[in-house]
Amino acid sequence: MPYMLLIHEPVGQRRTRTRAEGEAVYDRMLRFADELKAKGVLRGVESLVSQDQAARIKVSNGRAQVLDGPFTEAKEMVGGFFLLDCATRDEALAIAKSCPAAEWATVEVRETGPCYA
Repeated sequence: MPYMLLIHEPVGQRRTRTRAEGEAVYDRMLRFADELKAKGVLRGVESLVSQDQAARIKVSNGRAQVLDGPFTEAKEMVGGFFLLDCATRDEALAIAKSCPAAEWATVEVRETGPCYA
């Protein structure tokens, strides 16, 4: 079953780290991804740049509106994701608990599926 781990981190947290600290955190996440790949449960993984460079699209009355980041109302941003292939929810939860990002961010576990369910 596909599960997604969404990494929700506080906005601005990355700016509190030195470059060396940021690289050390990133290296930990890369090692975690390598471990998941070796176990055969990793389908995909990506880190996302800051929401300062993001855009949101909303269509209202047939017109698309583009809102460029940063988004002042946001307290958290999605910093990255892991797409996993797990046999059970409990397996996905166990993996999330071992994710290094759980030390500085919130790791949300969601099963993938149709949006009408």
